Amino acid sequence: MTTTLSPASGALRRRPGLRGLRVLGQGPLFTASVVVLAALVLVAVLAPVLAPYDPEALDLSASLVGTSGDHLLGTDQSGRDILSRLLHGARTGLLGPLLVVGVSTLLGTLLGLVAAWRGGWADTVLSRSMDLAFAIPGLLFAILLVAVLGSGMTAPVIAMAVAYTPYVGRLVRGIARQEKTRAYIESYRVQGWSGWTICLRHLLPNIAPTVFAQSAMNFGYALMDLAALSFLGFGVQPPTADWGAMINDGQAALQQGAMLPAMAPSVCVVLAVVAFGIVGEGLADRIAKRER
Repeated sequence: MTTTLSPASGALRRRPGLRGLRVLGQGPLFTASVVVLAALVLVAVLAPVLAPYDPEALDLSASLVGTSGDHLLGTDQSGRDILSRLLHGARTGLLGPLLVVGVSTLLGTLLGLVAAWRGGWADTVLSRSMDLAFAIPGLLFAILLVAVLGSGMTAPVIAMAVAYTPYVGRLVRGIARQEKTRAYIESYRVQGWSGWTICLRHLLPNIAPTVFAQSAMNFGYALMDLAALSFLGFGVQPPTADWGAMINDGQAALQQGAMLPAMAPSVCVVLAVVAFGIVGEGLADRIAKRER
């Protein structure tokens, strides 16, 4: 009589996936970072309601006005309210990285799973393709793409998504190859499950926590890269509020003794990048402890 292997029994039990990954309880620094990121998302969503002024409204008579009851963070050289521009800048500051991380995670996960599951020539071709993509600096590729498509958010987002895809693909390929050798995967094969069904319903949920942790760190890196491109003039263009472009605009104000036009968006970028890094590292530590 043939005995059917039960994936839920003993050593064949698969890992809990995302359900076993608790977000809080990682320490006060991790919790504070989660609060900061939640506040940034809330500000980005409610920016039109929270902003006291139109972020693009010019008032040259109020150029470089310091902090006051009317302008809590003062104004820039064009008389625009800095606080209003920071709040609206959170939208472009978070939307761009969200698109980069979303596209790169989707493509990288797909390529990594195919390479790990199929093996052979598919693994070789996809691995070499990802190695080739690593050889092209993301910022340089973004600048070249801007020359073709024009400045704005589209070209930098496409370039950064392409640049980040190999990082996710390599990660997924490595952990998927390890997961593929586990007993519960073999048990599903014995029962006649198709490869794509096993990958989508069981393999992918088990590697999702690691991919999620990496995506959190990638979000911070993408935010910094896109802010750098805007600072250089290749990203979001004036008068649209963007943290990177605001830092660039605030450089001239520094020579006149006004710190806030450049300092305020710089602090926002640093806080966001550090918070995403801490959250990503915290999730990675949680996953490492769970694996022991």
